[in-house]
Amino acid sequence: MTDTTKPTRESAQFSEQVQGMFDRIAGRYDLLNSLMTAGLHHSWRQRAVDRAEVSAGDSVLDICCGTGDLSFALASRVAPGGHVVGCDFSEPMLDLAREKAADRGAPVRFEWADALQLPYDVGRFDAVTVGFGVRNFADRDKGLREMARVLKPGGRLVILEFTEPRRPPFSTFYSLWFDRIVPLLGRLTPNPEAYSYLSESVHNFPDPHGLATKMDAAGFERIRWLLTAGGILAIHSAVAGE
Repeated sequence: MTDTTKPTRESAQFSEQVQGMFDRIAGRYDLLNSLMTAGLHHSWRQRAVDRAEVSAGDSVLDICCGTGDLSFALASRVAPGGHVVGCDFSEPMLDLAREKAADRGAPVRFEWADALQLPYDVGRFDAVTVGFGVRNFADRDKGLREMARVLKPGGRLVILEFTEPRRPPFSTFYSLWFDRIVPLLGRLTPNPEAYSYLSESVHNFPDPHGLATKMDAAGFERIRWLLTAGGILAIHSAVAGE
């Protein structure tokens, strides 16, 4: 029998639960992303790429790459001569990313990796990005330290993540959308628990200042964040310490 248990951060099996959840929703992930964001997620990723400030010849790691959309956007900025590695712990997601890469002829390598134990050398990358993934880390502090480890001194980190707006009308709309509409859309998948988990994971994620504090503790410098999409989205950027 397939385990459709909703991931709970208090569970010792949280990472395995999240991995299994993404494995099960992979086939409809892109469609649901477009429905949930009215197609805006592509422009949000472009904003994140802008903040990464990558250029031709750079080496970039895209963690929690999913089906690869952020990785592809990065690849267009580091050509010619650069390269992008997209990593994720969901093989079904990676399979879809590889299919998309083959169709597009995109020079991105997709490979399995645990964000809390990245299989990359110290100081390997010029930039690291994470799109909608940090809130799924079982240990966010450890994940941030791993990102700092694989970045070159002065290398750039960009984190794209949902956050909760504090003022009406966006706070009212946000609550309606994430607490009611998103779980309803989730019923279009074989794993509706994943989309009720999405709502809870956003509510339980640190606010922009709280995430910045964690980034500082992990050794990042020049930490900034940009609120966009009416305050429902935060793009954090920082550089690795020397």
